[in-house]
Amino acid sequence: MTSDDTPSDTPEARRKAAAARALAEAEARRAAAAADAATRPPEVNGPAGPEPTRYGDWERKGIASDF
Repeated sequence: MTSDDTPSDTPEARRKAAAARALAEAEARRAAAAADAATRPPEVNGPAGPEPTRYGDWERKGIASDF
């Protein structure tokens, strides 16, 4: 480490700072998604649980088919 280097300028410190920013961004996206989901009306006669089309398959009565 030279006299110009500071402890917060190390690769590990930069990785930790980037990880903290990524975690904060992910939490903000989860909060925004939860707020958006809370404002939507409930689905009628839809599948229980998370949206199955998000995963590329639609499962109905034990049968999964791709679109």
